[in-house]
Amino acid sequence: MELPSFSDSIFIRQSPELLYDMIADVTRMGDWSPVCKACWWDEGDAPRVGAWFTGRNETPERTWETRSQVVAAERGREFAFVVGGTWIRWGYSFDARDDGTLVTESWEFLPAGVARFEERFGGDAANQIADRTAAAHEGIPATLARLKLVAEGDQAR
Repeated sequence: MELPSFSDSIFIRQSPELLYDMIADVTRMGDWSPVCKACWWDEGDAPRVGAWFTGRNETPERTWETRSQVVAAERGREFAFVVGGTWIRWGYSFDARDDGTLVTESWEFLPAGVARFEERFGGDAANQIADRTAAAHEGIPATLARLKLVAEGDQAR
């Protein structure tokens, strides 16, 4: 089985460092994500490789929390985390341009995530993974658009 993944990019007229700071402050994720409504650092942690945070997600069908571990934290270049520590990788990369930054958000199911879904959902795992994939295809462009709106507006500072 090919692992589901998706990414999209948007140009934002701000520096890579400012955009990194916005994304790496996971407590602000609810400002731009259509599904993740709140995040907080576990045990007072901060954006560094190895740090853990918890996120609360909401859709019309359900509300749930996940713990994620930061796997990349290079200011102005990349911020990434893995849900459950091994299941699904979310990443943001920042590519400086003359008058701003190309921000790419990526999402990828990892082998342990597929195995978890197979264990949890049995014969319905493929449908559940397809639902999550569709949500990423909808959510990533919406997240990037909202990030651009906030970053290019007065709320960025």
